[in-house]
Amino acid sequence: MNSVLDDPTLERHFKGHRDAITSVDFNSNMKQIATGSMDSCVMIWNMKPQMRAYRFVGHKDAVMSVQFSPSGHLVASASRDKTVRLWVPSVKGESTVFRAHTGTVRSVSFSPDGQTLVTSSDDKTIKVWTVHRQKFLFSLNQHINWVRCAKFSSDGQLIVSASDDKTVKLWDKNSRECIHSFYEHGGYVNYADFHPSGTCIAAASSDNTVKVWDIRTHKLLQHYQVHSAVVNELSFHPSGNYLITSSNDSTLKILDLLEGRLLYTLHGHQGPATCVAFSRTGDYFASGGSDEQVMMWKTNFDSVDYSDVLELKYNNPECQPLNPDSKTSVHSSNTRLSAQVSDATGLPNELTLHRSGSRTLSQPTQIYTGHSVESSSYAQQQHLKQTAADSIPAALASTLEHIVGQLDVLTQTVAILEQRLTLTEDKLKDCIEIQHKSS
Repeated sequence: MNSVLDDPTLERHFKGHRDAITSVDFNSNMKQIATGSMDSCVMIWNMKPQMRAYRFVGHKDAVMSVQFSPSGHLVASASRDKTVRLWVPSVKGESTVFRAHTGTVRSVSFSPDGQTLVTSSDDKTIKVWTVHRQKFLFSLNQHINWVRCAKFSSDGQLIVSASDDKTVKLWDKNSRECIHSFYEHGGYVNYADFHPSGTCIAAASSDNTVKVWDIRTHKLLQHYQVHSAVVNELSFHPSGNYLITSSNDSTLKILDLLEGRLLYTLHGHQGPATCVAFSRTGDYFASGGSDEQVMMWKTNFDSVDYSDVLELKYNNPECQPLNPDSKTSVHSSNTRLSAQVSDATGLPNELTLHRSGSRTLSQPTQIYTGHSVESSSYAQQQHLKQTAADSIPAALASTLEHIVGQLDVLTQTVAILEQRLTLTEDKLKDCIEIQHKSS
């Protein structure tokens, strides 16, 4: 990846819902965005500015979750009215409806092949259905409180669920058994999803944290304490290198999973940022808030094609997509970058981005990554660039350059940890001395 990144930019506002947005999803064809809201409506927003949005009315209570099918020909919605609806995302807005649970349906999600649906509910169950005729297949029943979220893995063989019983559970779809329960969260777990590689899961919690686990070893890989309030949702970038989160602290945070650190803090919503999702290609992401706003952002910071690298990485069981030693909490710096951004209505909207550790700029142009690079490392990078340009393909050179950058970051992280450890030891000595004197 290049050492110079572009910042995310707010491209459009969508206004039309009459209450808090609860869920957002992109059509795979990149022509539509679906949203659900506490106003009981599903809306389909067309990416072309001249095309009107579709408002689908049918649910009798708040819509808690929406998702496009993999083909983009259907939209599923889950509601507090205990039903799930399947909509055709066109002007007519035709739908079929079925009563899915005996309590609020918190989430609905398609399997990767588009043939089945998984739903989760306040009735403490997870249920799996066929999309065709909505035939009930089976339920999963080990949670002891509301189940906020359930998702299929990328191969459709596993299901991950998040619950108010403070657990994240991993299920085998074929045996219908719970493979493992993760107990590390100190609050309700609002959302969970699989890493694109299928080797990890991430969860967002009311304890203000995001945690990432390896599903093979069941070990906690990363723990992020970057939000100051409840974390509502998260979404993995398709490359697997980034994770975006939304929180009641009104911010979106973009995390660099390879380096285990906060990359961006985005301020756009007035009040809680309730939901967030990357597009299928990762070029865009959308967010929704209790301010009734839907925002579409251009990613910008990841213009490299990772497909070759990912193929090597994920086909090699020795390689992990995340740094298993990155368990330290990551905090944003106070550096901020502000810009005036116009929404679709032409009204100026104050957008603020925090870039972790970066210098402040007057315009949202390219800026260097957060960590300063020592002169020797810089010389190494320049040498690597020159060698790459002379003898190896640009994509590989870019990857090698990124690796060198990561080594720099790791070196600096270790140095910082050593400093912290020294400080802690000094404080401990002082405490012991004070204790001895007082006794």
